[in-house]
Amino acid sequence: MTARPAPGACRIAPRADDPDFTRELIPGRPVGGRWLALDYALDRFAPPVRPLLRFRRRDGTHEDALLPGPVLGRAAWLGPVPPGTEAILLAAPDRGFRIEAARLLSRWAVLALGARRRPDKLPVALYQWLTRDARRLRNTLRIAAGVMPLDRYPAWKAARARPFEPALDRMPSGPLPRLGLILEAGPDEAEAVRRTLATLMAQGHRDWRLSLRWRGPAPAGIATDPRISGDGLPDGAAIGLMRPGDILAPDALGHLAASFAGPEPADLAYGDSEVEEPAGLRPRLKPGWSPDLALTTLYPGRPLLVAADLVARARWEPGQGARALLLGAALAGPARVRRIPRLLCRSAPEAPDPDGHEADLAQALARAGSPAVVARSGDTIDLDWPLPDPPPLVSIVIPTRDRPELLRVAVRGVLRDTAYPALELVIVDNGSTDPAVAALYAEWADDPRMRRLDRPGPFNFSRLVNDGAAESRGAILVLLNNDVEVLHPDWLAQMVRQALRPEVGAVGAKLLFGNGRIQHAGVVVGLGGRAGHILRNRPAGTPGHLGRLTVAHEVSGVTAACLAVAREKFEAVGGLDAEAFPVDFNDIDLCLRLSARGWTSIWTPRAVLAHHESVSRGPSVGPARARFEAEGDRFAARWRAVIRDDPYYHPAFSVTTFGEELE
Repeated sequence: MTARPAPGACRIAPRADDPDFTRELIPGRPVGGRWLALDYALDRFAPPVRPLLRFRRRDGTHEDALLPGPVLGRAAWLGPVPPGTEAILLAAPDRGFRIEAARLLSRWAVLALGARRRPDKLPVALYQWLTRDARRLRNTLRIAAGVMPLDRYPAWKAARARPFEPALDRMPSGPLPRLGLILEAGPDEAEAVRRTLATLMAQGHRDWRLSLRWRGPAPAGIATDPRISGDGLPDGAAIGLMRPGDILAPDALGHLAASFAGPEPADLAYGDSEVEEPAGLRPRLKPGWSPDLALTTLYPGRPLLVAADLVARARWEPGQGARALLLGAALAGPARVRRIPRLLCRSAPEAPDPDGHEADLAQALARAGSPAVVARSGDTIDLDWPLPDPPPLVSIVIPTRDRPELLRVAVRGVLRDTAYPALELVIVDNGSTDPAVAALYAEWADDPRMRRLDRPGPFNFSRLVNDGAAESRGAILVLLNNDVEVLHPDWLAQMVRQALRPEVGAVGAKLLFGNGRIQHAGVVVGLGGRAGHILRNRPAGTPGHLGRLTVAHEVSGVTAACLAVAREKFEAVGGLDAEAFPVDFNDIDLCLRLSARGWTSIWTPRAVLAHHESVSRGPSVGPARARFEAEGDRFAARWRAVIRDDPYYHPAFSVTTFGEELE
């Protein structure tokens, strides 16, 4: 007898009319008012790029939903089916991807599920239900039923991890290179060494050599193997260091070795890990290659392998330690770096060593001839980049219309509260009619640093900024909103130091709401479906995962509310796109176009300002909301590949909340 499908189950069918959306989910019942629950899996050696759902409506419009990457082998997603949906399309990896379950749930079922998982969200959801705030209710239910805080990582992992299955997890084809590993230990660490060696012996990739170096006499009873020697640099295409007690996943060396195979082998490769802390198991879910973040936080940690020729260029030798290897390799300029978003290692926590880190980093910077110097505040290690003497002229461009109470604060901050000695202020007035604004202009008329451009007409932020930039003279441009307030006098110098670096494009600041909480700490492409501010509304001192909010680091984008960029780079990409993005998404589009030219965006916590966000324009409702959605659709069409895989945001993290939670 043929088994009947479960109630609400969906059938999966292939499609051939779209190169991206190659599958269709065909529901077994009407989708109106329903939620879609998906469980899916992926070959362990396939890149865990985020799948993308497209809900196509009967009127020809669509709504997209970005799903988590199955970094543990399995993943799950739960979200509402938009009204009017006639087809549900899926873009997912061609290799090794499979849907294990697809079903429709009622809103009541989702509410019950959310009440079990996140009972703290239930009062909020009920209030939104009673007030018929459908958009916020959907978001609240999504968070309650489908998103887990990082401190619930063990439960999240238990529901998604699947064992290594050779029949499904196809090792990369072709020969994989030999890997060289180094393990240093003291006699009291014999049991930890045994655990690590046991995981080495169990590796699917068996072509490795280990240099096991004892500090003192070697203890008895340690397993012997012809691949293990006692000293020297082990033979291998790449070299990595381990610590006693490290537990490698069975496929860890297979993943790492594959990175150094093929016609374009990596110079450096690293993977995710988890740490056995006193409070429980915690993940270290690592971003794509971020040189600044690597130097200041040492985030690649273990496992990390460095190509043998890069080891030589970094002038590293056994005995100098893993930190020196990472710093030397990062400053030697690896051309190809592979981040493996898979959990490859479990280890014990390491005690922080800011003194050793500071000393090693200073030595590595000097050896590499870098112009940066170490900047330390407490236990935080950051980098200071040089500022020429005399410093370059900076042109600050502020588009504005009316709102004299905001404009007065912004201009006072620039002209009176900023310590930078060489600046000009270009105010681009978009048709102000308030007499108080005219009085302000008269008050500032005698300051030679200030100029005004009159640009009346429909509001087009991008065109206003481009006009102001064209009329300015500075080597560095700073885009500044009229609702931004200067809090510290060195904000501009900190941004200019970064913007002058040859490899840097846009530079963003740490912006705080009036209540002191985070408004902007960098933009994640894909957050909220298109792009969003990470860790928005968290306390100002939030360190972020791996401590990245404590230091300057690479991001995919920064907000134009306060953005610095070298004029030559701004002009090289044509400035802001005033046709496609007159009001929204223009800043992130600029950052991504700069990135496409090889210039990285940097966010720095050392430039701190207040941003009273959108006070001057108000919330987007009615026609403004429709315009926002149209610009968002254009942004999504232009940057779909980045939306599905922001290199600086881990594919396991949710894009439903403001970041760094698990989905």
